[in-house]
Amino acid sequence: MFKIYTILAILCCQLLFTQAYAQSQPKDSFEGAEISNWKGFERYDFSFQGRNARLVLPDKAIPGKPWIWRARFPDWHTTADSLLVAEGFHLAYVNTDNLYGNKDAVQVWDDFYSLLTSELDLQEQVSLMGVSRGGLFIYNWAKANVDKVACIYAEAPVLDFKSWPGGFGTGEGSPKDWLRLKEVYGFATDEEAKNYADNPIDNLNELPTKRVPILHMIGLEDQIVPAGENTLPFVQNYIKSGGLATIVTSVDGEQNLKGHHFPIQTPRLVADFIKYNSIKTQALASENYHKTNGVILNAYHKFSSNKSGRVAYLGGSITHNHGWRDSINHFIQERFPDASLKFINAGIPSMGSTPSAFRLERDVLSKGKVDLLFVEAAVNDSGNGRTSKEQKRAMEGIIRQARNSNPEMDIVIMHFVDPGKISLYREGLIPEVIVNHQAVADHYGIPTINLAKEVTDRIDAGEFSWEKDFKNLHPSPFGQGIYSHSIITFLTNSFNKSKLLKEEVIHYAVPTKLDPYAYGSGFLVDVKEAKLAKGWQLVPDWEPADNLNTRPNYVSQPFLVGKSGAKSLKFKFNGTAVGIAVAAGQDAATIRYRIDKGEWKQLDLLTPWSKQLHLPWYYTLANELSNHAHLLEISIPDNLNEGSQQKACRIRYFYVNSDHNNK
Repeated sequence: MFKIYTILAILCCQLLFTQAYAQSQPKDSFEGAEISNWKGFERYDFSFQGRNARLVLPDKAIPGKPWIWRARFPDWHTTADSLLVAEGFHLAYVNTDNLYGNKDAVQVWDDFYSLLTSELDLQEQVSLMGVSRGGLFIYNWAKANVDKVACIYAEAPVLDFKSWPGGFGTGEGSPKDWLRLKEVYGFATDEEAKNYADNPIDNLNELPTKRVPILHMIGLEDQIVPAGENTLPFVQNYIKSGGLATIVTSVDGEQNLKGHHFPIQTPRLVADFIKYNSIKTQALASENYHKTNGVILNAYHKFSSNKSGRVAYLGGSITHNHGWRDSINHFIQERFPDASLKFINAGIPSMGSTPSAFRLERDVLSKGKVDLLFVEAAVNDSGNGRTSKEQKRAMEGIIRQARNSNPEMDIVIMHFVDPGKISLYREGLIPEVIVNHQAVADHYGIPTINLAKEVTDRIDAGEFSWEKDFKNLHPSPFGQGIYSHSIITFLTNSFNKSKLLKEEVIHYAVPTKLDPYAYGSGFLVDVKEAKLAKGWQLVPDWEPADNLNTRPNYVSQPFLVGKSGAKSLKFKFNGTAVGIAVAAGQDAATIRYRIDKGEWKQLDLLTPWSKQLHLPWYYTLANELSNHAHLLEISIPDNLNEGSQQKACRIRYFYVNSDHNNK
């Protein structure tokens, strides 16, 4: 079909070194193509159907060979392009500049797409990028090829040619381009052109219903392609039609060409958007890492029928930080637009399942009836050195407390990733903490999302890397996108299944305990409940004197503070377990404690992170006690705290598991 010898030469050369080119590391020149350096990468310029075309190759392609396709102005604002090429994307362009996205341009694009996908084996779904009039090209081709589009990024795009180049709105238009556009579209008069009803702004085809994600970067002062005539009405219609759309406004920096040229402050955001929406077309499916144990039926019923609900998130810093959680909030609210929903963020850095079991009442249940609870603790439970027994005991306690507070509550447990878990999975082992949490989930019929395994498999499949993309156990924006995509996939499937079911709301039964000492009735106790001894004082609003960092709720709050030499304070309680929640800074003391006048034990409150901050830390001092009255005593002996620095124990709470009615 293609009679351009230079392209045939490229294809022949491709066949000669398939292995090398498959890795996007060609060693030889493509015959007939002009080869140059583009930001450190090989760029091939060649003729395609008499038009200038180019292809930039990465040093090493991502498996599946995802690619970006630029329309018009291929050398304008290329930072995001270069980021993606550096991370394994191909970058393509073909010149159809003076066709303004008409049917002839769409045909050229069809042929160019066929060449790159069938002959050069690029990914079938492409990410489109269009600047200014390039909006006409990318959207007109995308409308005709919905299933071939991974996502669309547009910068100050033209979406209605009556606005530009026509100039029939608030923009000044371009008379020369208007005459040329009418000619290539075959319009005899202005009125015939103005009555045309297939501009991107007029007809979205299946783009929104197929959920093709779009991202637009616009300037608010653009007088050439006014946003009010292009992006703003277009995106509003896109969202109303069910599409996924984001607008980023550029307000900083110099605004040139009457606001049409503006700097891009967030090229990484553009690159992450394209990368995430391109790699998800790979073979691995998030569903493979979900264990449903039923469906999220009750939450669906409450949100859809009662038009109200409450969603809570319980976990550590990965929950506390912005990212995946915000995406889930947005998804749920968009899924149930008429529902009045409240969202509770009970994520606190460093907290695993044991702290969560004892603070659940204060941080979550006291806020009102919760309909959907997300729980994560796998990273902190293993990183903080909690024993296997403690991990199961605490996670079971969370589930029992939650279900006893509301037997209709839906719960989802998530296993997040860290480098240790990746290493274990690669050895063919399942991380112990995931085994423990999964055992609790299976016993109580709780769905789980194994993001640790999913991220590991996706990295090993070459979809992305830990170092460059995910970056940390506190995920980069890209990693947050991986998390949110998987969780949204789980919720979408669950909600869709719930919609088909006719069952009424389920009243979940609470089965027999796995562990008779599970923290099913854990709670925090005010430090004022203790009987003080010499060397202890109640500080109503403690502040550090050493300039170390602190955490919310563990500064400017009441603390029970004891210094070296403090005698035995006494705390009476009823229950099977007791502990202290402390602020463990660089001066953390070694304490001595005992239960019911028994043998004295000692505990160093210093943590591996205490030199950086006064870290909130939960120390369980006793468990597996008989469920009746007990006495805890704590002292700070001088002989255990020798040295030049004055040592201290700062208690924010006592915590107790009082096994009421064997709950």
